[in-house]
Amino acid sequence: MQTKNLTLSTPAANWSLEDAERIYRVKRWGNGYFDIGDSGDINVTPRYDQPDLKINLREVIEEMQSAGIGFPAVIRFHDILRSQVQKLNKTFRNTIEEAQYEGIYQGVFPVKVNQMREVIEEIVHAGARYNYGLEAGSKPELIAALAYNTNKKSLTILNGYKDEEYLRLALLGSKIGRKIVIVIEKYSELIKLVDLAKELNVEPMIGLRVKMMVKGRGKWESSSGERAKFGLTISEILNAVSYLEKVELSHCVKLLHFHIGSQLTDIRAVKEAVQEASLIYSKLYQMDIPLEYVDVGGGLAVDYDGSQSTSDSSCNYGLEEYVADIVYGFKQTCNLESVPHPNLVSESGRAMTAHHSCVVTKVLGEIHPAENEYTTKKTTGEHIIVTNMRDAENALNEQNFQEVFNDISQLKEKAANAFKLGILSLQEMAKLETIYWRTLSTINHQIDELEFAPEELREIPDKLSSQYLANFSVFQSTADSWAIDQVLPIVPISRLNEKPQKRCSLVDITCDSDGKIDHFIGEDEVAKNIPMHQLNKDEDYFIGIFLTGAYQDVMGDMHNLFGRLNEVHIVSYDDDPKDFYIEEVVKGSSVENVLSTMQYTPAILAQAIKKEIDSEIVRGKIKPREGVNLIDFYEECLQGYTYLNI
Repeated sequence: MQTKNLTLSTPAANWSLEDAERIYRVKRWGNGYFDIGDSGDINVTPRYDQPDLKINLREVIEEMQSAGIGFPAVIRFHDILRSQVQKLNKTFRNTIEEAQYEGIYQGVFPVKVNQMREVIEEIVHAGARYNYGLEAGSKPELIAALAYNTNKKSLTILNGYKDEEYLRLALLGSKIGRKIVIVIEKYSELIKLVDLAKELNVEPMIGLRVKMMVKGRGKWESSSGERAKFGLTISEILNAVSYLEKVELSHCVKLLHFHIGSQLTDIRAVKEAVQEASLIYSKLYQMDIPLEYVDVGGGLAVDYDGSQSTSDSSCNYGLEEYVADIVYGFKQTCNLESVPHPNLVSESGRAMTAHHSCVVTKVLGEIHPAENEYTTKKTTGEHIIVTNMRDAENALNEQNFQEVFNDISQLKEKAANAFKLGILSLQEMAKLETIYWRTLSTINHQIDELEFAPEELREIPDKLSSQYLANFSVFQSTADSWAIDQVLPIVPISRLNEKPQKRCSLVDITCDSDGKIDHFIGEDEVAKNIPMHQLNKDEDYFIGIFLTGAYQDVMGDMHNLFGRLNEVHIVSYDDDPKDFYIEEVVKGSSVENVLSTMQYTPAILAQAIKKEIDSEIVRGKIKPREGVNLIDFYEECLQGYTYLNI
């Protein structure tokens, strides 16, 4: 991965909100939902149809603090969920009308992207007027979809590998009048399905997933093409059609499905896939297969870094272009092949949910390589390496900083080797470290004034960058950042009208060296650090990790037993003085919750500690009143939040 540092060349006195926008790109990744307010706070505009209704995120945090809600926390804006569902469906409807396309659009939300009940409820409710359905890829997801997707006009698309129980559940849905489409991922599933359909006396809606020749673009492109995990080859599709004709069920084939990968960064991949899929659809229809729907799968990308490029964390297109390429692409091919325009289905999940939630956490402190200095006063008999390091610092000027940098780098390396051989004392190493970091800081100030700095010197800001310790777990709240180097927008919640003076990476509170984020939005490429403000004493400094509504909610793990975060659901309300209210608070994991998940019994743990304390009371080591307080404290900790209470 290529990385590049952000520059902070603007003088503090001339700092403006435009400078903050240039660094953090809030408007560019915010998709109309986030921007920087005149106060320097992050604002949220949760309803695209009410651009003047703005929520100050700092005020949301203050209300949460007043209510005693602990941080870190997830903040959900359900109005953003509704807005995204509406925008997707309206864009398809408007484009279909403009193109005089003869089919309709009936999308589905893939449950795997965010299985949280409140998310599914909101999406189903917002999509009801559009007959917007759900997609399930496992038995548990199907069970949830059967209970929540009760609109009998909407589709329930079933993907993933299926056993007999999965297929029976699907046919149960068909029996109660749902439009359940069972997508065949491998040929053997079709045989099972036909046998069960005859047994249960129900005609299924069958979908065939084609293994496309076209490959996607971006991080997930290997999930498509001839080596794709799911789908049927052309020969398998023809064999499936032949088999269904033989058992007189070919009229049940209603949907053709394809998927070329998540987060499609390049619109050309969409165009190529539509061209190939529309031809396959046309040829199958000409074989008297009564296809009604084509499911274009997922892949509608989110511009995480605001670069509007084909980088893995961005895309070079918007919703309108994506929809137009699908609608007009199918129209053109179908007209040329003289077949009906199919109804269009998409499984856009990331684009529906990413923007609706963010993780807000507090910075607890700063870790800096030159944080603590040791006295560097010259002493009798000190080693020559220490003397040379001090002399190099004293000789530093505006003309020789490259030479001095080379000298101190070499001396530091010599010192490390000498210490390993027992030649340098601890005190001498402390002096060397202090002089080295102090000299490096002086050189860094000098190269800040240069239009061009030599390559070696450009690494100095990284060496001197701070680590801000934040109260959260990377593994729980930003799994993609850790696992696949996904760039997520990270921005201070307030003080954006002040120039940030620090370059920082983030480290979490887990006992793991991988518990860090060191890839951020950069000017042209991914940056190793991000500008942050100096921490002020007795003042909270909150940061937001944005676009976490897709996958992060459901992929977080239990590393260090930190568990799920507290979360609040924010609803916009124009008549409220702050334009919002907290609709619901969902408590995060308590210590006893996470311990129970790992098969501990909290009551037994408390009893074991009580027994130990009682024993010490009997021995006279602990006073009875103190013992009772200690037991109460242990039990309170069991019931408390897993994250730091700071």
